[in-house]
Amino acid sequence: MPFPFNARAQGREGAKKRVSSLFFASLLLCDLALNSAGASPAEQCRFIGFHDLAAFAQTPASDGVVLLSPIIKAPMAWNELVASWNVEPVTNAVLRIEARGIFAGHETKFYTLGVWSPDRQARHSVRGQRDADGNVKEDTWIATRPGADVQLRLTWSGVKDPPAIKFLGLSFLDDRAPAQTLPPHRAAWGKIITTPERSQHSYPEEQGWCSPTSLSMVLARWSDVLHRPELNINVPEVVDGIFDTSYHGTGNWPFNTAFAGSFEGMRAYVARLSDVSELEDWIVAGIPVIISAPWHLLSPGRVDTGNGHLTVCIGFTETGDVVINDPATNLLKGQQVRHIYKREDVIKAWHESGNTVYLVYPVTAKTPPDPFGHWDSQK
Repeated sequence: MPFPFNARAQGREGAKKRVSSLFFASLLLCDLALNSAGASPAEQCRFIGFHDLAAFAQTPASDGVVLLSPIIKAPMAWNELVASWNVEPVTNAVLRIEARGIFAGHETKFYTLGVWSPDRQARHSVRGQRDADGNVKEDTWIATRPGADVQLRLTWSGVKDPPAIKFLGLSFLDDRAPAQTLPPHRAAWGKIITTPERSQHSYPEEQGWCSPTSLSMVLARWSDVLHRPELNINVPEVVDGIFDTSYHGTGNWPFNTAFAGSFEGMRAYVARLSDVSELEDWIVAGIPVIISAPWHLLSPGRVDTGNGHLTVCIGFTETGDVVINDPATNLLKGQQVRHIYKREDVIKAWHESGNTVYLVYPVTAKTPPDPFGHWDSQK
C-alpha cells in the first residue's frame, strides 16, 4: 500500500509541519503484506510510490518552495536507490530532488539525485558527491552501508507557485542479493504488443540514443492506443527533453521517465524487478516495458561497447524467448528493429543493471498484480 503524493494537496501558505499517521500506517501495512507474500524476491528490490503530499512539510524559500518528507522507513536492507518523479512542465521551474540516509546515531548528508527542468540548460545530474557514506552515480544513490531510513527534500526554484508533483517513486535495490527465479507467467508466451519501431541510427547526430529511442517507441504506442498525437514524439525531440548536461548524454534513467510522465494522464518511473516472469506480467497486462540490458550480452558474440543499453520488451515467443524492439538497429543494412533474443541471454544481460526498467503507461491502465511490492500498484 504505497503512500499517496500530490503537490496540490499541501496548500500554498506557510510552513506547517504535518506528519500524517496514515503515512506510517501505510508503510507498515505495505511491509507486512510484502513479507507475507514471500521473502526471497522481496528482499532483492522494493518500490514505494507517493501520490499525496499531506505528510510533507512545506517551507517558502527565497525564490521557491522546499518540501521535506517525514522519515521513510527502509523497506529492506537496500544499498541502491533511484528516485523518479512526474511533474507538470512549467517554464523556468527547477526541481532539485535530494535524499539522505538516517541510521541510529548517524545521518548522512543530503545527496542530490537530480536537478530537473523542462529547460535543457537547467537540467542536470550532480557529480562529485562521494563521501564515506556513499555516492551518486548519475542517477543512482549507492550507499556504503545498507538499510538506511530515508528522508527526501524537494526544492522548487524559479517559481513561487510550484507546479503539481503528480507522482514520486523510490526504487530500492540490494545489489548483493542473489538472482531470483520465479515461475514463468506462460500467459505471456505468444503475446506481442504492437509497438512502433524506430532506430537510433536513423539520425546522423545520434550519440548513444538508445534510451530516448526506446522511450519514443513506447510513447508512440500509447499515442496510437489513446488517439493522442501529442505522444507521438520524434527521437530528437525526446533527446532535447531528457538530455543531462552534466552527464552529457541521454541515459539518465529518471530524466527519461520524468519526460514521459510530464504528459497529462501519463505515469512513468524507474523500477527494479526480480525476474523475467515479472516482465511477462506486464506483457499480459498489455504494457510494453523498457529494459536496461547491455547490447553485447543480449546476443553473445557482439563486441562489448562498455556502455549500457535500453530496449523495449514487447512480448514473448511461444517458447518463452523475449521479443524486443531494439533501437540499435541499422535499417540501411536491412536489419529489423524487432528482435527475438533467447530468454537466458536476456536474463543475463538485464541482471547487469539490477533488472532496471522504465514503466510508462496511462494512469487509467490496469497494472498487473504486485505481490512483492516492486512497482506502483495503488489503484
